[in-house]
Amino acid sequence: MGEGDGIISEDFSILDLYGKERDPESIAPFYQDLNISQIIDKMCRRWGKAVRRYYRYLPGSAEEAAYRRAVYTDVKKEATYRSLMAFTEAMEEVKDLHGEKEKVSDPTQKAVWQIREICAYCSTYEKLEHELSEQELSSEGMNSFLQILRNTIKSEEYLSVRSKSEALMDQIRKIRFMITYDRDRMMITPVEAEGGGEYEKMLREKSGREIHHLKNPFRADPYLCELEKAAIEILLKKKAGFFRELIDAAGSSRDHGSAVLRRFEQEIQFYLSFRTLSRDMEKEGFSFATPVCTESKRIEAEGSYDLALALSSLSSGKKVVSNDLYLNENESFYVLTGPNQGGKTTFARSLGQLVYFSSIGLDVPAVSASLPFFSEIQTHFSVEESIETGRGKLKEELTRLAPMMEENKTGSFVVINELFTTAASYDAQIMGRKVLKHFISLSCRGIYVTHLKGLADEQDSVVSLRAMLDKDNIQTFKITRGDDEGIACAENVVKKYRLTYEQLKERL
Repeated sequence: MGEGDGIISEDFSILDLYGKERDPESIAPFYQDLNISQIIDKMCRRWGKAVRRYYRYLPGSAEEAAYRRAVYTDVKKEATYRSLMAFTEAMEEVKDLHGEKEKVSDPTQKAVWQIREICAYCSTYEKLEHELSEQELSSEGMNSFLQILRNTIKSEEYLSVRSKSEALMDQIRKIRFMITYDRDRMMITPVEAEGGGEYEKMLREKSGREIHHLKNPFRADPYLCELEKAAIEILLKKKAGFFRELIDAAGSSRDHGSAVLRRFEQEIQFYLSFRTLSRDMEKEGFSFATPVCTESKRIEAEGSYDLALALSSLSSGKKVVSNDLYLNENESFYVLTGPNQGGKTTFARSLGQLVYFSSIGLDVPAVSASLPFFSEIQTHFSVEESIETGRGKLKEELTRLAPMMEENKTGSFVVINELFTTAASYDAQIMGRKVLKHFISLSCRGIYVTHLKGLADEQDSVVSLRAMLDKDNIQTFKITRGDDEGIACAENVVKKYRLTYEQLKERL
């Protein structure tokens, strides 16, 4: 069944503005570094692994991200969300029918399952069209899809297949036969249906009691028992013309279904999977905001937090601390320093997630946010020595850093976490400044988490951030703009390892 006479292109996508399907072979490092893979895994446990591929690439332009964001705004509307969720559940039943049909070996029974599948398919899409038509859709994507759906279900091809399938299904429902057991003989006799209706209902009326174990043989297990096979053989003789028509109709409609509608059914799960996750998290008190995508280079967010950490906190009970941030147009990079376990890496991840979810066209884990579109995200997180290669930690870091700097991806968002920790401080300072200057020269923006005090010196577009301590030098996990409190950080480490004068005196 085709798309009818609509003007919409056959490569229409509710996800990709230009219709090109993408399924990247390799996974960018930032999915692991920013713990985005953990978030996607959570959604896949409910929606299946197929939805994962839609999260593995960023849109190619700000226009495409805006297209998605508008669709997601429609999906978030309660009535639309309920309609689409009911649609996906109904399509699962259609898939179940298809799966059962593939198990069937008897050609007559396979034809019945095929007709049932078509009827369920038509009913599901017609219900979706009816419900979406009653809703106020504002996005280009959803309105285009609705027009395609209307064209499809009004097309001559669709109406012909649906009409024929429903007529055949109506006759199938009316098929009746009587089984008579007399001593050592069993007779199967076709009988005329009295008024049609459900087979099970007729059994209850005839017997005067509830019967649960007898079912229509065409609707039971795909594997027929000998009695069912015998019943079909008799019916084939008595109603040869009908079953010939049934098998012919099933064969001619084997490839039923629009490619555009099938693609929609798969791609809409991208939006529904994230909306289902965000609804669940909102019930737990976590905020999500529709980001304002600006042409300005300024990045600003209120109440930004690490979504992966928030998900794990539901079972661990750990408190999730949010932070506010801004990076002005004339500022390129944050350099974040502070005490160990002070929330530096978590803050860097939350910032990377903010950019990722905004660029991919979804809501962001924050109270509010505005930022430009980024088509590339690059990350480099601290690595351990490689047993396989025998390389030390520094060489492993440089091996991964080299292609990042050689690719020269202009305008990307960069997250660097604890580089050169095994190098001498003097060498680490020199290398760290060269890395920063390289990405700044490419108009990149981002954050550099480091233990090196003063890395931001002599670079006007670099902003110092620090992880805060309270009056007792205990981590607050709050991040503020300003110079590193080196003494406080050192005191925190000394206390952690019980090396203060009082602690040493007590121990000695």
